[in-house]
Formats: sequence, structure tokens, C-alpha cells
Amino acid sequence: MKLETSPRILNIAHRGARAYAPENTLVAFAKAKTFGCQMFEMDVRLSKDGVVIVHHDEQLTRCTDVVKKFPGGNNYKIADFTVEELGRLDAGSWYIAQLALPNTERLPFLYSLTADEMAQFVSPAERQLYASGAVKIPTLMETLALAKNIDMSVNIELKALRDNSARLVTGVLEVVEALNMENNVLISSFEHDLLRQIRQQSAHIATAALTEIPLKAPLSYLRQLKVNAYNLACYKDLKHNDFSNRASQRYLAHIEKIRKANFGVNIWTCNDREELRYLLAAGVTGLVSDYPNRVREIIAAYDAGFIKS
Repeated sequence: MKLETSPRILNIAHRGARAYAPENTLVAFAKAKTFGCQMFEMDVRLSKDGVVIVHHDEQLTRCTDVVKKFPGGNNYKIADFTVEELGRLDAGSWYIAQLALPNTERLPFLYSLTADEMAQFVSPAERQLYASGAVKIPTLMETLALAKNIDMSVNIELKALRDNSARLVTGVLEVVEALNMENNVLISSFEHDLLRQIRQQSAHIATAALTEIPLKAPLSYLRQLKVNAYNLACYKDLKHNDFSNRASQRYLAHIEKIRKANFGVNIWTCNDREELRYLLAAGVTGLVSDYPNRVREIIAAYDAGFIKS
């Protein structure tokens, strides 16, 4: 996957279309396809028995009913549960409980979810499914099989513990290669040594350096890492500063510099339409969002010439 030469701006669904389905589940990934996303992003960790599992948090408590299923535990880390035990958990009902709350009492990424969006993109049948207990934590194998079946690419973010990073890298590569998905994945991580490990074992699988703040001397660093892309956090003060102060302009110029060097630049996680417009105009290759419908709207406006670079 050569993101730096992609002819289209990628609409990348963050943890699947997680504003409209339980994050990091097969239903969220399938939902991303309905918004025209070319790619979804997700996170991987290792289970106790070494299976690559798709889940963001180290702890299982936010997005599953693990405390109910396994009461009395001191902690609930994924690494302390086997894949069979993880398969017993309900990974969907928490999302329905969030929808029942007033906006300001929900998790922050759901603050801006409107009643119109909820009505349009979360059907009664989907609500019933998400609350049924049938939504489970998927394995990487199940997730990539789904992606292959629905013709989507996948951004795999590595979430390793200190003592299992090498096993996670090897496990991910084994699954990717078993499904012949080498040309359809982008592997990213905040732990850049993991990207070095990926590159040592595969010369052609695309990788991306994840970072919260702009890198210093980014071009030499990215070249040294031998990555294909730069997954940079959305600058949170862009809108607050009307996109015109020096810090905002430096941020946008930073993006332009990386793009001119032919690296992909994918910005996460941006849910605000005005910020999306400015980021598109700055020349990004991908936008990672909880609300892929909003990204779709802005890309359509850009393609129609209503947003100028």
C-alpha cells in the first residue's frame, strides 16, 4: 500500500465507525463500509494465550461486561485472559448505554453526536443487535478476514506491553501474511521501535509513525524509520485560534513539508467539520474520524471544488 501515491483522500474510520457502533468490533468495521470508507483503523493486543486480539484499552472494563462475567478480579487486563475467556464477553451493550445518556454525560467522542445523526445512522435493528450480547471482541484473524471480504484496507495500531512486543509483531505479521493482506494494511504505533521490527521482518508492508505532537526534524526521522506515512494528532487549537495564529500556521506548514517529501499524512482524530476543511486544504492523504459521514461530506465538497488547497 503506497499511501503517498494514493489518488484519493482516505476516509479512515477510527476504531470502525465508532460514533455509530461499538468500537473495535466487526459490526463497527462493517459499518465503516457503508460510509464509503476505504480504510478502518483498529488496535491490537495479545491475549494470555498469545492470540492477537482487537481492542484499544489495556483494561477490559470500559467496553465489555468483564466485571459481571468475571466478578471479584483485582484488574481486568486483556493479557490476563485467554481468547476463549475473552469470547464470552459482551462488547456491545456499553455503547447502547452511552446513547441513553445526555450528550455531556457520554464519553467525549460522543458529545457532538446529534439526534439526526443517531436517527439516520443507528437503526432500531442495530440498537437491538448491539444490546443483545452478541457483539464480541474480535481477533485480528476475524477482522482481516472481514476486511478482505468487504474490500477494505486496515490501519493496524500495535499496542504492546514491554514483555510481549516481539510476540505481538510476529503474531500480527503471521496473520497478515496468512490472509495475503500485505498490500492492504498499514501498521502504525506510538512505539516506533515496533515499526523498526516490522521493517526488519517485512520490506514492503506499509508502516506509519504515530505521534501526538509534530516531530522535530521529521524528514530525517521518518526516513530513518523507513516508514511510509506519518499519523499525526489533530492540532486541537486549530479552530479555537481561527486557524490563523502562528502555532496553527506552523502545524499546517509542517503537514505540507511532509507531503512534499512524499510521505502519507493521516490526521487523527478529527470530528469537527471546520477543522476537516482546513486539513483537506493542507493536503493530507487521510482523515481518521469517529464520524466518517462528516469526512465524506467534506471530501465531497473538496472534490467539487468548494474547498481550495
